[in-house]
Amino acid sequence: MATATAEKPAAAGQKKLKPLGSRVVIKPLEREEMTKSGIVLPDTAKEKPQEGKVLAVGPGERDEDGKRIPVELKVGDKVLYQKYAGTEFKIDDEELLILSEKDVLAIVEQ
Repeated sequence: MATATAEKPAAAGQKKLKPLGSRVVIKPLEREEMTKSGIVLPDTAKEKPQEGKVLAVGPGERDEDGKRIPVELKVGDKVLYQKYAGTEFKIDDEELLILSEKDVLAIVEQ
């Protein structure tokens, strides 16, 4: 089980997140600031990101027998997720997203 501390070591006062069940904490990748043709987009016209990096992973759900079903994702995975999935929040001036493993569509392989 991992905790979300962004990509820097835990500092005094920095909050850690420990997702429950099959939830994951994701840091969305930066939104596009310019189109391919060079037009600069204002904040209101930017697409909501659907790609991010996994910062923390829950232990997984339990099956009918009470056994843990582990989450397939791991910390550091780059993933694609559903556009309006999860809950957005801000912690330590960093925008994060908590969503269920089922809302993750794919792992982006490098």
